[in-house]
Amino acid sequence: MIDYTPPSIADLKRLKEELGYTGEQMAALASLSGGQQWRKYTGGAAPRSVGFHMLFFIAARLSLPPEALQQVGEKMLSLGACLDPSRLHKDG
Repeated sequence: MIDYTPPSIADLKRLKEELGYTGEQMAALASLSGGQQWRKYTGGAAPRSVGFHMLFFIAARLSLPPEALQQVGEKMLSLGACLDPSRLHKDG
């Protein structure tokens, strides 16, 4: 098990500001269905914590070049997934 503490709501809001993204764009970055889903992580009475896997995916999309993400997608295909690897890039 990986020792993990999720980012705070303030951390997530800061990331959104630094990127200059809308809630919809943040949702797309995290592969959520829309801005309303993203807001579940940044507000309300009981905000959700960002899981390790989601933060890993966000960080990968923000830091890896498209070729590396394509390679990951191809590995996922070889493991039996059905997906379009080009959609892994943050702009995909």
